[in-house]
Amino acid sequence: MEYERCGVANAFLFTEPLGGWRRVGVTEQRRRVEWAWQVRHLLEVDYPLALGVVRVMDNLNTHSIASLYEAFEPEVAHRLARRLEIHYTPKHGSWLNIAEIELGVLSRQCLDRRIDTVEILRTECSAWDHQRNEQQKGVDWRFTTADARIKLKRLYPQIQM
Repeated sequence: MEYERCGVANAFLFTEPLGGWRRVGVTEQRRRVEWAWQVRHLLEVDYPLALGVVRVMDNLNTHSIASLYEAFEPEVAHRLARRLEIHYTPKHGSWLNIAEIELGVLSRQCLDRRIDTVEILRTECSAWDHQRNEQQKGVDWRFTTADARIKLKRLYPQIQM
């Protein structure tokens, strides 16, 4: 039997580690517009009453406020952007991003096999995040301030006496 590739899909993963909440948004592509729609869902559906949402994420070129303006009318983009506080993980520091940890769990528990269609992938990811949310699975992140001072030493300013 010969391998047949059926295509690829993209998974956006949002998580609130202290609340034990996560959501996976599956899209057929990974462009600015898809990211913007996922952020809109986060702000309008997941957290409609929050005055602001803090996002920690990697530096992918699609992950910017400009993506909102590409996807939506300026008034909508501005309304969404006002509610976001974005912090980027350091370059080559995706391991600092708790969503990356959750993506690893998702990969092991849900994506460890061939999934034939995007619709099935959406269903599987939705079932996975629903189950994890019901169980209130948090992230046991053991990275301390002391660890950060060692691992990220090059990012801290050097004081000369």
